[in-house]
Parts: sequence; structure tokens; C-alpha cells
Amino acid sequence: MEAFFRTHTYLIEHTNAPVRRQLMDDIDWNDRMIGIKGTRGVGKTTFLLQYAKEHFDIRDRQCLYVNMNNFYFQDRGIADFAGEFYKKGGRVLLIDQVFKEPNWSAELRKCYDLYPNLKIVFTGSSVMRLKEENPELNGIVKSYNLRGFSFREFLNLQTGTDFKPFTLDEIINDHENLVRKILPYASPAKHFQNYIHHGFYPFFLEHRNYSENLLKTMNMMTEVDILLIKQIELKYLPKIKLLFYKLAVNGHKAPNISKLALDIETSRATVMNYIKYLKDARLLNLIYPVGEDFPKKPAKVILHNTNLMYAIYPFEVQKQEAMETFFINSLWKDHKVNLGSGKNPNYIVDGNYKFQIVDAQGKSKIRMSPDVYYARYNTEVGKDNQLPLWLFGFLY
Repeated sequence: MEAFFRTHTYLIEHTNAPVRRQLMDDIDWNDRMIGIKGTRGVGKTTFLLQYAKEHFDIRDRQCLYVNMNNFYFQDRGIADFAGEFYKKGGRVLLIDQVFKEPNWSAELRKCYDLYPNLKIVFTGSSVMRLKEENPELNGIVKSYNLRGFSFREFLNLQTGTDFKPFTLDEIINDHENLVRKILPYASPAKHFQNYIHHGFYPFFLEHRNYSENLLKTMNMMTEVDILLIKQIELKYLPKIKLLFYKLAVNGHKAPNISKLALDIETSRATVMNYIKYLKDARLLNLIYPVGEDFPKKPAKVILHNTNLMYAIYPFEVQKQEAMETFFINSLWKDHKVNLGSGKNPNYIVDGNYKFQIVDAQGKSKIRMSPDVYYARYNTEVGKDNQLPLWLFGFLY
């Protein structure tokens, strides 16, 4: 136990979170069992350590951070360890990468039943289905998603500002006033392309090649998160990677499932399952017509965020596709995005709002419709139903 406390102390002392994540205030910390899911690389470890740093003195032994990567847990379950910690006065156990423990959900349930005054906060992969696949946790765990940096968080970090998030209704109905409050203190246009290229994952702060780091992270998402958690045999990994690459370079189109099945030498049903796993890993977003959803074929398959686009095919990124990817990724947290019908279909948000993503400096004239909102890039300002696209990065 002493070794774990020494590691805890060292990590807290060396934790530096330059941006306080909005999720820190969204969580009800009074709950006894809290699960924080998120894709690899978005800062879940830092988030746990920042919570400990904010709420406990570094010498306070009521709180302890542990990582299931430690080989110690190969021979000892979470519940036994938690019991020893509890007897020594422990009250908050922070468990990183909980899925590395084979029986993690049953162990957490045992902790919940045996130690009523113990709070457990754990992190896991976005691929995990906490309640659907682990019925023993139903009714006792509160689940949250930690996302990559929003454009708002990135802009705050780059400019030293402290802008707060806005709701979608505020952006739609009051965007001109909101922009007037932001522009005197920061120039979104100056930082927007940097965010599109490398601002979503916090490790852009590290002194390493961002694209190489992101490529390694993407490989870990498929090799560990998908294969380990979904219990897929290693021999199928090349098929999943090839499928992901083909979907990525295909652009914003409906996938040809039959051709993809031939390309990776598997069945159509398996292709659809793999697409679902890639979506759960936050590598893809699937866009459906209104009223449709998985397991039907999506109307569009796009990468989860724009940084992935530049890591996979940096010299072929289409500006329009990147801007649409940003829009969908920004809305993904709290809103549902569907595809409308027609030759130039709108994006339908929450079954109500119609959006088109357009270039404010485009040469072609767009026939404006009063019942459509136009999210425009290459501009910092908007008017009426024409909104600056970057402002959607303030949704969280």
C-alpha cells in the first residue's frame, strides 16, 4: 500500500492541467460509483489526478489513485485491495483503466456492497458499454464521457482567456452578440486551423511529433480497446485496420458494404459490426437519415474529428469535409445529427434545425433559405441565419 501512496503523491505533485475541463463541474461528485469513459488520449488520467489535487491535500490518505496496468493486480482483485484501503481510512479510490481487470464489473459491485462509505471513480474505454454489458452495475454507476478539447478549451489555452460554453439555442438565437463579447479578447480565426489540425487531443502540449503520437494512439485504439474489450482474435486486426483506412479515405459518402466485405474478405454483417466498434472507439461518426440508426447502413461515414483526417491523409484533406467533420464533432456530445434528403441535403440537428456548412468566401452563390441555418467558415462573424462555424466549438 505504501508504494501506491508514493506513486499517488508523485503523480499529484507533477500533474499539470493547463485547462480545467468542463466535465469537472458537470459530474455529481456525491455519487458513490462514477465511471468516466473516453477515447484513448483525451486526458482521462490527468482528469482523475486533477480531481484528487482539487479535493484532497497531497498528504491526505483518504484518496488514492491506482492504475490497473500495475502487475500487482494480476494476483489480487479490486475488491480485496479496496477493502485494505478502506480499513486504513480510505474513502475515495480512483481507478484508472479499470477494464484491465478481467472481472472488473463484478469486483466494483462487490466494493459497492461491502464498503458503503467508499467512493470509486474509475476510467474506461469509450468502447465499454457500462450498463448494457454489465447488468450488475445497473442502478449504481453514473457514467460520463470525457471528450477531447473543444475549440473553446483550445482557444482559452492559447489566449489565456476563460470563455464559458454556450448552448445551441444561445448560438442560434444570439450569435451576433456572443461574437461581440469574444472578439475583443481573442481572434478565433487565428487559432481555428491549428485546432482543426492538432487541437482535439491534449497531447499536442507534449514536445513530440503530434501526428506520429496520434497514429500510435489510433493503433492502440484498435489493438487494445477494440480487440481486448470486444474479445476479438488478433488475426482479425488487419481486417479492422484496412476497413478503417478505406472508410477514412472514402470521404463523406455512404459506404459500399458489399465491396468493403470483398476488400477485407469477410461478411457484410461483420463489416457492419466492425464499423460499430470503430464508432464506439471514437474513430468514426455515422450519420443516418432522420428516423434510421444502426444496424442499417449509414448515409455517411466520417472520421470522429478533424485531427484524425490530417494524421491519415494530410495531403488530401478537403476543406469542406474538414469543416463538416468539425461541425458534427462539436455537436456530437449533446445533440443528434442526421442527414436530410435532396440533392444538397441539410444536416438535421435534434430533428428540428436544418444546417448547411458553407464557405463565407466561396465564389458560388448560395440560394439562401429562411428555414435553414448556414454555418460559415472563413469568417469570424455572422448575421441573422448565417452563423460563424467556429462558434459551434463553444458548445462544451
